[in-house]
Amino acid sequence: MLIDTHAHLNYEDLYGDTDTLLAEIRDAGVGIVVNVGWNYDSSALAARQAAEHRGIYFAAGFHPSNLADLREGDYDRIAALLRAEKGIAVGEIGLDYHYEGTDEAAQKRAFAAQLELADTLGLPAIIHSRDAAADTLQLLKDNRGKLAHGGVMHCFSGSPETAKEYLKLGLYISFAGPVTFKNARRLDEVAKIVPADRILAETDSPYLAPEPFRGTRNTPKNVVKVYEKLAALRGEETEALAERIEQNARALFTKLGEETL
Repeated sequence: MLIDTHAHLNYEDLYGDTDTLLAEIRDAGVGIVVNVGWNYDSSALAARQAAEHRGIYFAAGFHPSNLADLREGDYDRIAALLRAEKGIAVGEIGLDYHYEGTDEAAQKRAFAAQLELADTLGLPAIIHSRDAAADTLQLLKDNRGKLAHGGVMHCFSGSPETAKEYLKLGLYISFAGPVTFKNARRLDEVAKIVPADRILAETDSPYLAPEPFRGTRNTPKNVVKVYEKLAALRGEETEALAERIEQNARALFTKLGEETL
């Protein structure tokens, strides 16, 4: 069974009929999808989709580029969502300095606050980092006491050296479509060095479709291409890697149940 550990099925206007989409995902061999929020409304929708459909679990939190949506009391509302049976992580949270005019201080405050929320709830964190590698690593080091329940660097895009630092903090490394790209030499090296018990795979749908679908709208059914590329890079069989990643996902996301799509 394949697990897509990070997707955004909560873009309803992009995906249309959920039942049809989930049938396509299931037919591709995917059994579980982690549906991830980026603000309160998207998190609430992810929670509702998880409640209504087998095999969907959810994460809730505020993405660093969506902090303009944050209102007083939202962290309490996020916590209330995550007390549901299928609420498995706080995320996605982190730092993103990609856009001009980013309020870096506000992002750091929100990141630290949501790491504390994850610790309070006894849940892992799903961590986003773009153009902010040094600050992300330093903030995580400064808050390592809040990582007792683990976390994952989602859609990892950094260097082998940076990956090793995250691994020292006990974090998992998750690979998405970019690991399949022809120019992904640095990611190729990272994929080879991540220990077997720390590797995860995802699509980050609807973004970053893997080869040979690059440039199209991504869906969790394409996660098989990520598994295949990771297995090839690591000299493993895809089926064996899938079993290992399922074990890892269950070790990190301890609220994952047995139901599948």
